[in-house]
Amino acid sequence: MLVAEAVAATLAELGADTAFGVVGSGNFHVTNALRARGVRFIAARHECGAASMADAWARMTGTPGLLSVHQGPGLTNALTGITEAAKSRTPLVVLAPDVAGAAVRSNFRIDVAAVAAAVGAVPERLHSPQSAVADAVRAWRTAARQRRTVLLAMPLDVQAAACDPPAVPAELPLLPAAPAAGAAAALAGLLAGAERPVFVAGRGARGAGPELERLAAACGALLATSAAAKGLFRCGPWDLDVCGGFATPLAAELIGGADLLVAWGCSLNMWTTRHGRLIAPGCRVVQVDDDAAAIGAHRPVQLGVLGDAGTTARAVADALAAGPGAGAAAGGPGRDGEGVGYRTASLRERIAREGRWREVPYADDGEPDRIDSRTLSIALDDLLPAERIVAVDSGNFMGYPSMFLSVPDTHGFCFTQAYQSVGLGLASAIGSAIARPGRLTVAALGDGGALMGISELETVVRLGLPMVIVIYDDEAFGAEVHHFRPDGHPLDTVTFPPADLAQIGRGFGCDGVTVRRREDLAQLKRWLDGPRERPLVIDAKVTAKRGSWWLEEAFRGH
Repeated sequence: MLVAEAVAATLAELGADTAFGVVGSGNFHVTNALRARGVRFIAARHECGAASMADAWARMTGTPGLLSVHQGPGLTNALTGITEAAKSRTPLVVLAPDVAGAAVRSNFRIDVAAVAAAVGAVPERLHSPQSAVADAVRAWRTAARQRRTVLLAMPLDVQAAACDPPAVPAELPLLPAAPAAGAAAALAGLLAGAERPVFVAGRGARGAGPELERLAAACGALLATSAAAKGLFRCGPWDLDVCGGFATPLAAELIGGADLLVAWGCSLNMWTTRHGRLIAPGCRVVQVDDDAAAIGAHRPVQLGVLGDAGTTARAVADALAAGPGAGAAAGGPGRDGEGVGYRTASLRERIAREGRWREVPYADDGEPDRIDSRTLSIALDDLLPAERIVAVDSGNFMGYPSMFLSVPDTHGFCFTQAYQSVGLGLASAIGSAIARPGRLTVAALGDGGALMGISELETVVRLGLPMVIVIYDDEAFGAEVHHFRPDGHPLDTVTFPPADLAQIGRGFGCDGVTVRRREDLAQLKRWLDGPRERPLVIDAKVTAKRGSWWLEEAFRGH
């Protein structure tokens, strides 16, 4: 058996069932070997798109993604998507062919390990035909166990060599990391003494929603998430939705009024805390994470607890139930812990009235030929089915779909923003749609990001994905316009002539509509009611009078 075949067989046995990529000579054989082992291969039109698809697929499924690229330019083309995955701690294995050791003058020679390290990924390598299976196993298990993006360099001469592959070593069961008993007791003591506790759950707590809700009910905590974990507590009466720049005025007020804030798998970076302004003086901060390096990395904390979010929440609930005032651990005197801690009947009613952006009054900035992004997003939320995935690109527009479009749960939101790159949104929507085909996927893009990633519209059409692609089209790189306009700088480098993006969509084989006012979305209603034979591109001509609220907040923070 050739090494390329052995590596493919090993990855399939370890659980790989879907791979994304663009095929060249360097990864031709390993990609075909994966397919021969039953691994579905999704061909993208650009390697960066393939990387973003694999990243989103891994986020939506909770299992490592698999990316296959050509050596040299195949890897460097994919690098922005790989960097996003690495910074997001997405479990992802990149099959990165490399030139043969003797090919010292090859145009394709780059330092793959240095590239991996530079973007925060883990460098691995097929060292020899004899070690290839063990090398592949190590790469996969690093991705799965440590939630890391791994670049597995695959020299062409090693790939082409014969080997006698050993059996894949059995996977040892790994229990989630439990906190030290003293740490759980210390957190339980802080919760028992808090009058206004707030939990903020991040990406690292996406699987721990039920445990966190039970503990929050026991101590009377309000619930919020980072943007990456939006939807985790969806539909709960004590859910404040997203903490940070996207927080509603009510959420900002209540989080800012906390006397104890507990971060669960959440880094508490400047975006989540509004540069620290959401944490009031005197508020005690606790951080729970299974990565010791993450605790206190962005701001000082009064208590750090090393452990898995769900396991820790259960341990703290047990400690709280065993301590003084244990009656509260059953959920308090009212429903869902009402009457305990921050949870009062009047606050429950206020959250129901003011807890979502669509309930916050605003002055519509729409013009005769341009729709307000808030009006557009609220109308979309009303029309789109509840079982949806919202995948959001980066840019000035991004707060509108992120806050006004509701999602059914945390697997309904794909937010590739760790690297803040424009242009990844359409591809991440494709990966999300493939991971969860039972939901309608909505790609929310700005015109700049849409045009950067436009080649993947062909992939959407070729795969027959019934996707809605909404483009918030202000004919500019809006963030730069609103950042530099107040100082009088010329803006001709960041503003562009009008483009008929609906017609471009039709050219790729999509249905396309242009929206300038709310009534134009009747075309979306007809598409939703119809057979949905083709993807739908909505070119929404949005007003550009001012920057979005979150952008102004971010710029003030800088």
